[in-house]
Amino acid sequence: MTASRSERLSQIRAGAKLRCGVIGVGRMGQHHARVYATQPDCELIGVVDSNVDRRGVIADKFATRGLDTVEQLLDAGVDAVSIAVPTVYHQSAAEPLLRAGVACLVEKPLAKDVESARAIKELAEKHGTVLMVGHIERFNPVIRAFQKATQSGLPVTPRYIEVHRVSPMTFRSVDVGVVMDMMIHDIDVLLMLMGGREPDDVQATGVAVITEHDDICNARLTWNLPTGVCVANVSASRLALKTERITRITGQNAYIKIDYGAKSGTMIRRIANEIQMQEVREQLRRGSDLTSLKWQELVNIEPLTVDDAEPIVMEIREFIEAVRTGGRPAIDAEAGFANVRTAQRIVEAMKRTIGTYRSEP
Repeated sequence: MTASRSERLSQIRAGAKLRCGVIGVGRMGQHHARVYATQPDCELIGVVDSNVDRRGVIADKFATRGLDTVEQLLDAGVDAVSIAVPTVYHQSAAEPLLRAGVACLVEKPLAKDVESARAIKELAEKHGTVLMVGHIERFNPVIRAFQKATQSGLPVTPRYIEVHRVSPMTFRSVDVGVVMDMMIHDIDVLLMLMGGREPDDVQATGVAVITEHDDICNARLTWNLPTGVCVANVSASRLALKTERITRITGQNAYIKIDYGAKSGTMIRRIANEIQMQEVREQLRRGSDLTSLKWQELVNIEPLTVDDAEPIVMEIREFIEAVRTGGRPAIDAEAGFANVRTAQRIVEAMKRTIGTYRSEP
């Protein structure tokens, strides 16, 4: 006899293995399948993909079943699912699962537009179902190191943030533009830094070159915070000759450089006391020769302490923990929705700036 959903949740919270599945086992989905298959408290019970050969290969590789439909996964008694199909199919894949009370980890972005993102969010809330969005940069070791460093020392109040994320065209995720495909990572981190608050003002420009969507974009986001104004200049391109993923944060008390690709970071804190700083400023006002003064002596330069944990493993572990406890994951439906809404505002700002962002032949 099949256990009811409430009975099954009780079993899960008592320590039963979590029955997991993956919908879409392409570039990202196959990694979700791998992680579920290797977690001791999980059982990968099936993978769904429209490509018969691909799902067969992944199913064989991880000793599970290749399935045709989401309904077959539900019939198998799945508890938690990663959705890694193209963005335009996120809503149709998620809806039957959320209605059935099956926890969903939806690859970024949550949906293709605000309307779809709102529908997914509201459905999860209506049915009390755990929903997490896979913004994997949150689990990059350098971001976790940055969070630890700022929690253990003086808080960093951002004033200016510069973000540069570029890569060559891969012809993946071309169903959406570069804002939804690549910049969405940085939107998520920026909103995290702002405590979940969306920007007060959005300006942007960009062009479509190869695809029908924006391939290059530069956005200027402004927050009018109680602590003062913060401005973020964010550039994204999928038409670059090399790959770079770098963020620089200039704050009230510190400067931080984050290199996602290298998984490294540097934090520079101002450590000179106010008396010493006043003396330096006074000497500058008097026109004193300070060429022998090393500015590094007025600050503390330290590398961020970065571990070697794999981001997708950390992401899925947080999802599993939320499913077991019923808690809110770090990137919940509200955060995923805010990210999509901010991304859509950027796209709309591009259209206002140049009328149409498709380049002319």
